[in-house]
Amino acid sequence: MADNKEYSMKQEMLARFAKALGHPARIAIMEFLAKQDTCYFGDIHDELPIAKATVSQHLAALKEAGLIQGEIEAPKVKYCINRENWLLSGMLFKEFFDKPLAKKGGCGCEK
Repeated sequence: MADNKEYSMKQEMLARFAKALGHPARIAIMEFLAKQDTCYFGDIHDELPIAKATVSQHLAALKEAGLIQGEIEAPKVKYCINRENWLLSGMLFKEFFDKPLAKKGGCGCEK
């Protein structure tokens, strides 16, 4: 009989944010957007050494994870940081990395 263990909501959210940030281009996009009130797709593309289609894919991943939001202002699309989820992701990462580690040598791997 299989265990019906489930991940907590915090674990699910942290994994979603981590996955979205798991590429250097997405980190660069987030760093760029963090310095802007809002910006257009073309501004983002001008900052990165990658094709427009690739920028679009990275923006879609960040938007799907809830880290950014976009709005169409024909004929352009503008993007900005989703402040609520930005703060939430920071809190979740901090909480995760602030957990105390077991004593050195606890698993026999450390030298």
